Amino acid sequence: MTRKYDYLVIGSGIAGMSFALKVARPGSRVALVCKTTLDEANTALAQGGVASVTNLKVDDFEKHIEDTMIAGDWLSDPQAVDQVVRNAPEQIRQLISWGVDFDKNAEGDFDLHREGGHSEFRILHHADNTGYEIQQSLIEAVRRCPDIDVYEHHFAIEILTQHHLGKIVTRRTPDITCYGAYVLDTENGRVDTFLAKVTLMATGGVGAVYRTTTNPLVATGDGIAMVYRAKGTVKDMEFIQFHPTALYHPGDRPSFLITEAMRGYGAVLRNLKGEEFMHKYDPRLSLAPRDIVARAIDSEMKLLGDDHVYLDVTHKDPEETRRHFPNIYAHCLSLGIDITKDYIPVAPAAHYLCGGIKVDLNGESSIKRLYAVGECSCTGLHGGNRLASNSLIEAVVYADAAARHAQAHVDGYDLRLDIPAWNDEGTSIPEEMVLITQSLREVNQIMGTYVGIVRSNLRLDRAWNRLDILYEETEALFKRSKASREICELRNIINVGYLIMRQAKERKESRGLHYTIDYPPVPRKI
Repeated sequence: MTRKYDYLVIGSGIAGMSFALKVARPGSRVALVCKTTLDEANTALAQGGVASVTNLKVDDFEKHIEDTMIAGDWLSDPQAVDQVVRNAPEQIRQLISWGVDFDKNAEGDFDLHREGGHSEFRILHHADNTGYEIQQSLIEAVRRCPDIDVYEHHFAIEILTQHHLGKIVTRRTPDITCYGAYVLDTENGRVDTFLAKVTLMATGGVGAVYRTTTNPLVATGDGIAMVYRAKGTVKDMEFIQFHPTALYHPGDRPSFLITEAMRGYGAVLRNLKGEEFMHKYDPRLSLAPRDIVARAIDSEMKLLGDDHVYLDVTHKDPEETRRHFPNIYAHCLSLGIDITKDYIPVAPAAHYLCGGIKVDLNGESSIKRLYAVGECSCTGLHGGNRLASNSLIEAVVYADAAARHAQAHVDGYDLRLDIPAWNDEGTSIPEEMVLITQSLREVNQIMGTYVGIVRSNLRLDRAWNRLDILYEETEALFKRSKASREICELRNIINVGYLIMRQAKERKESRGLHYTIDYPPVPRKI
């Protein structure tokens, strides 16, 4: 079946839904595709909040800009940083107009939090489940919009370019153009052709490449892999942010996140001897940027041979703690941990990708008519390391920029009607799913063991050799198999693992989130 739209949005987090709401208008047809349901996205798991300058009595744009540049190890694109920081307050107002309810204090002002790397209190939040509040508000707005068609349980397999018209496309081919995507209806196994004048990639991150992650398991890097296979530019994939404080509870996948706002609130990191240790690693102690805290925890765990450390908030007022972090309190209590009395066991987990599909200030990729927004994109904002709570605001600022640019050009584009239908002649359903599940486990093990928080040339080479075998096996399996979510996700995870590995090998320095024992780190400006 062929479906025709003005806009095709692949992904249903804050980036995809806010873009869809901005471009939707009478006379324009918008398709919003998500591989499970609208509420399963990284956005819904974001506990901490949204960074924006709102208290002008003590804060200003220049402070937020400098904090972002410092956290990014001075690799951030100054223009991207400036665009996000200065447009943040307007997009906060837009979120509120869509129904997002940020917490306020008794005086009616925003109840602002502070997180690691921020010099001021500027984090807007809704208790400790800000992402969920945003996700639910946007879902309701999308459901009410008559110009958006929602396709749940639909999985984008490949974007459509000149390649599908029989033309040879390489990374040097000028004017590669996106015409839509092949999309699998996972409930009936049919692959439909979605033709679109404009396509937006908003597929989120890559956390599921790692065994230990805070991401939902749908975060398999699908958009990044699709764009890479279509010869688009992908950048900074070596910068994987490991959240320092995921709840240590063996067997859980994904890991439950203990928000950085808890350290901003006053929680202290301790090793299993009960000793504080952050003073050995950074003068900002527990409020140092995430890469420093994650490496410090990793170091303590290795020094003592432990599987985790502790986060201690027992010295704070119990009632205030329960009020600020009701969901964390309830979840930990369900596991027998009363955070007002007990230390919280935590360990780092893969959390956020700072790189991705390279885009300009309009959110447009190197492939014409294809935009990328949110975690799958590389805007340049984060540089070598994301500043806490900058990601949600980046998503809405760039969704707005992409929407404005796309709307200004969409009427000049035609649908490409000569794209052939998906051809699966000669394929069959894989008889042994164990081949896919075992390969996935192997990828997770390779990435966690060799391409984690601390790397080396030897580890990366070993990972490269092992992943190459899995790549060859999976491509052969894909070619003879009916399209399924499982085989496509495995293929994408392997592509993404390769990109992380290759770009890590290419960076001959320790910088930001990429830390290698073969190249001494450059002293960081604080």
